[in-house]
Amino acid sequence: LVMLVEKFGSDSFSNIAKASTASQIHHNNFIYLDARRVITIDEDAIQDGAVVWHTSEEKFMEIFKEEEAKLGDARDSILNHFIITGYVAINTDGVAVTLKRDGSDYSAAIVGKILRANSISIWTDVDGVLSADPRRVPLANVLPEVSYDEAMELAYFGAKVIHPKTMQPAVSCDPQIPIYIRNTFNMRSPGTRIFTNATTTKQHDKVVCGFSSVEGMALVNVEGTGMVGIRGVDQRIFGVLEKYDVNVALISQAISEHSVTFATLETQAELAKTVIKEEFRRELKLGHISSVDIRAPVSIIAAVGDGMVDTTGVAGRFFSSLGGAKINVLAIAQGSSERNISTVVWSRDSTRALRAVHAAFNLSNMTARVGIIGTSEVGISLLRLFESERDALKSNFDLDVQVCMVCPKSDNGEILSLINDTESGTQSLTIGAVTRVMADPDETTKTTFADENEVAVVSKGGLGICFDTLFRKECTFHAIFDCTNDEASGLYHAGWLRAGIDVITANNRGLSGPKDQREDIKEAEKSNGKQSGVYSTETVVAGGLPIISTLRSLLHSGDKIRRIDGIFTVVKSYVMFRISPPPNVSTCSQFDVTNSNGVFEGDLKTSSSACVGEACSFSQAVREAIQLGLTEDDPSLDLKAEYAARVLMALARELGMDKDNETEQIQMNSDVLADFDDSLDFLNLPPHIDEQVQKRVDAAKDKGCVLRSIASIDVKSKSIQIRILEVPNHHTFAVSPPGCSCVRFFTRRHERYPLIVQGPSAGADSTASALLAELLQRTRGISTPRSLALIRRGSSGAFIHNKHSASMNGSVI
Repeated sequence: LVMLVEKFGSDSFSNIAKASTASQIHHNNFIYLDARRVITIDEDAIQDGAVVWHTSEEKFMEIFKEEEAKLGDARDSILNHFIITGYVAINTDGVAVTLKRDGSDYSAAIVGKILRANSISIWTDVDGVLSADPRRVPLANVLPEVSYDEAMELAYFGAKVIHPKTMQPAVSCDPQIPIYIRNTFNMRSPGTRIFTNATTTKQHDKVVCGFSSVEGMALVNVEGTGMVGIRGVDQRIFGVLEKYDVNVALISQAISEHSVTFATLETQAELAKTVIKEEFRRELKLGHISSVDIRAPVSIIAAVGDGMVDTTGVAGRFFSSLGGAKINVLAIAQGSSERNISTVVWSRDSTRALRAVHAAFNLSNMTARVGIIGTSEVGISLLRLFESERDALKSNFDLDVQVCMVCPKSDNGEILSLINDTESGTQSLTIGAVTRVMADPDETTKTTFADENEVAVVSKGGLGICFDTLFRKECTFHAIFDCTNDEASGLYHAGWLRAGIDVITANNRGLSGPKDQREDIKEAEKSNGKQSGVYSTETVVAGGLPIISTLRSLLHSGDKIRRIDGIFTVVKSYVMFRISPPPNVSTCSQFDVTNSNGVFEGDLKTSSSACVGEACSFSQAVREAIQLGLTEDDPSLDLKAEYAARVLMALARELGMDKDNETEQIQMNSDVLADFDDSLDFLNLPPHIDEQVQKRVDAAKDKGCVLRSIASIDVKSKSIQIRILEVPNHHTFAVSPPGCSCVRFFTRRHERYPLIVQGPSAGADSTASALLAELLQRTRGISTPRSLALIRRGSSGAFIHNKHSASMNGSVI
């Protein structure tokens, strides 16, 4: 066993080493060796000098034989351990020299090759080679294995854990030597093994091992029609750059040869521009070259992995993730080896770019910073859902949802946020944090899974500071959930969209507000192209039912919508069923109990006092709906058809029929069961209301019908209506259960029988689940689920290392 003590690199450590020379513990002999007696460098060979291998090996062999001779007859029972200084060497003239940057690691690699060691261990202050810079990607992880080529690519692009020259002796040795990166301060960590192959060639979903970036760069673009088809242009550009020692890190050229773009250090960009202009002064004067431009500061983002070879879809996922994170790509470069994809982005976007691509290749979770507006039942249910499902979302969707902001009410001017909301933070607001702060705003409260310094705090400013509280430039995805029914929050939707924040709303007032507001939202969705946020509106129509998505699927597939009608509001569904139930409802219930294998419980009772199938008075039905929490804070919004009118406006928007319609107009032309004035107490309605309603119920019953409130949009006649209709007892609308929505689509393809979407749309949990589903749908294209594997063409050859035995085999540390 040969042991190299490194990282000290100067004679100051020699005295400590010499103290160990005389100690013999369990037949181990420790020998101090000055590296200048062995490692010989030819400084004239290359810029940083080259090891004179035969001389170095001969010197070490002489020393080894001398030490073996000192042991005499005990050589078989005593093992020599060499403690060798790092960082220093001697040149061919006998003058002491240094091995420059990372010279101690380089010393270990040199001695490892001299000895034909089994392994080389580099002890440093990190656990190994990381998949990204942890200061910029907090969820970066230690790579258990990387290949020499992958490690060299990562090292060039900024990974500081190992220098490319350190690997050269191990790679050039026969047989090649594995290098282990270990942590001096965490010896339990297995570290990273650098050898001939890596996990990216073995696992199909691990084609990329890591991402790195080079900062402080500039792009220089040389462009002109006179460059097309002219030989020698590139030679002149890069020849003059070489003459003035301008280093080129990346080159990108279109096949048209109309332009050449290259990346260099920002500090050398002006020099490059000047010398190129001088070289092409004649072409610039004649207009053959139109411009020499600089774009700075920029960063180079590189994806590295041997597994990218012959794997389809890697570049697609790489650039899709950047597009999903709203990052503009300035230049692209990839070699035919397929081991590296490099792209240039603005430096202000580099951290966000690294996090986006890191998450896209399942090397970490994508972080979604979200805010919740409104702590009604829906808002609290959504917050509870995020808390309970956070781990499942991480493991199944690579998505870490962090609730960073909660606005209890849109009109009270207060916001709850995390006081320790740092760039690399992973905490999230919880039910406990929110409810306790709301109960006592003067005190902060610890989140349930955070450390002692993480607390929720109340800030003044209301909706106006939502963006500043939520947005972080390094984060790839932001979303605000509007769980209110307030006009105030709807006014902010357009502004949030323009700022690049997704709005996932259960509040239909943004879509059904004044025309100017609706047009502003439409314009905001398109104002900045892909930089704008996405407006998700599925839950504004029927809670958790897929009405909007079904409508869009029909339209996108080329179908033509002719008419949409149905029972859209849960309150109207419940009240109308209770006052006018169809006959023999219990028969259907008994059928489901018998044939559902215990899944259907048979309890269609909607309250303790309700008996399904038995009619009740209108006032009792309204009281039950209020007690069940089915109504808005103001029940008149449902009973006067305002809510249904707003739902119809949302559907009209999808059909392009909202320009000539207003919510108030639809509501004014709607049927209502009775005259409801603003002074009514809906928990105690006067008898004459019940009498008015009962007359209409009895009239329908005499005709074999029930009363139902049906909202409809007829595309051909361009009519939008809400009517109280007498529906035959066995019609779909008649038997739709209380509290359920039932929506029919009459289309060109579904002409004879309509497409029906039916189900319970009531309940905060159902709506919260639908909101979460919208978030997952939105992030699916940004953070790829683990189940979606890349496709690797052909097969990968396995690299096998043949461990040859040698008389001096050992490990270098």
